[in-house]
Amino acid sequence: MNAAPPVRLGPRSAAVLALASAAGLMMFVWPLLIRVEPQSMQHGPDAPFVFIGILPILIIVVLAELSEGGMDSKALAMLGVLSAVNAALRPLGAGTAGIETVFFMLVLAGRVFGAGFGFVLGCTSLFASALLTAGVGPWLPFQMMCSAWIGMGAGLLPRRVTGKAEIAMLATYGIVVAYLFGFLMNLWFWPFITHAEVHYHDGHISYVPGDPVLDNLHRFTVFTLLTSTAGWDTGRAITNTVAILVLGPAVLATLRRAARKASYGPAQAFTTPSGATVPARSPAHRKDAAWARRSSTD
Repeated sequence: MNAAPPVRLGPRSAAVLALASAAGLMMFVWPLLIRVEPQSMQHGPDAPFVFIGILPILIIVVLAELSEGGMDSKALAMLGVLSAVNAALRPLGAGTAGIETVFFMLVLAGRVFGAGFGFVLGCTSLFASALLTAGVGPWLPFQMMCSAWIGMGAGLLPRRVTGKAEIAMLATYGIVVAYLFGFLMNLWFWPFITHAEVHYHDGHISYVPGDPVLDNLHRFTVFTLLTSTAGWDTGRAITNTVAILVLGPAVLATLRRAARKASYGPAQAFTTPSGATVPARSPAHRKDAAWARRSSTD
């Protein structure tokens, strides 16, 4: 059985993630709830405000994790390292034909380090990779939120699953999130494109302002199936599956070994022979532990 994630998710952090996810979902679906007119700007004017709104969410999540002992300086250092790794991996695929090399590492890291860590890693990875690949645009805050959900979801998967079954579970999860990522990233711009930009004139896949939500969702689903599911989303799903099946066992073992050596989480305390309480893993702990070992052999 897998142990609890080294970067644990406390009640306060869970509440913050739930509220952040609810707000993030509204980023995508509000055009379905409020009548908007299609335009060529595609979220251009409001994207900077969405991005500015995401940054405080990240800070609040990190502060909640820090206050509850879920994250410490070592976890933040690991967050920086993995964000840099993901930023370096993304240009290898750059989204060509749906080939995305950033998500498999996000899934594996979220699995090992937990939901809160995965949420923050998803945002920082996409932000860092966008800076590296000149991919900063109105789509960036929406990509960051989708990636945050991918990392968070990986941390929430059942931890009792181990071995080959765990790899199969993660590969299946990689397939599911590949299609969900494409679905949501289509939704962020679909209500704002005009009939002429869609290149279909029958109106069956275009957003209709003021129509019922279910009718517009039906048109959007058809639009996604026709424009991205068979190509981009399937390519992303294949990339995730192959990467997790081939590299997953080795990467999981490496990340778990790093987590064990870094000893994430609150330090344990013990009582020395003199009766003093000393935090574990401190120099005093090592000195008294060595003294105890010598005494037990005398």
